[in-house]
Amino acid sequence: MIKIAVPTCAGQVDEHFGQCESFTIYSINDDKAVVGQERFAPPPSCGCKSNLIPVLVERGVTVLVAGNMGEGAAERLKEAGIRVYRGAKGDVAEAVQAWLEGALKDKKTVCDGRCDGEKRDCQS
Repeated sequence: MIKIAVPTCAGQVDEHFGQCESFTIYSINDDKAVVGQERFAPPPSCGCKSNLIPVLVERGVTVLVAGNMGEGAAERLKEAGIRVYRGAKGDVAEAVQAWLEGALKDKKTVCDGRCDGEKRDCQS
C-alpha cells in the first residue's frame, strides 16, 4: 500500500505547501488503483508545514505530490522517507493519476518567498 499526500485548495493542487488549507491522502494498492481517500486540515500552528512531517509519517504517507515548497521542507520530507514530487498543478485526482502513470517527475520547484502572507480563498 502506498499513501500519497497532496496539499489541497478547493480540489486543486495547492501551489503553496507551507500555506495549504488541507491535505488529501490517497491510498493506492499494489495494482496502482486508488482504494481510499481522506482529507485533513493541518493545525494552524504548522506554519511552514515542515513540523507536520511526523503527522504525515504517522498516517503512512510515503509520497508527497505538490506545487512547490522551500528546499528545507523538501529535504526534511525526504529525510523522513517521503518522496517529493514538485511542480504538480490542477485537479488533485489528475495529479495523483499522473504520478501513478509515471508522468509526474519532481521539477524541484522551490517557493521563492512570494507566497508569504498571500491571501487565498480555498473554499471547496
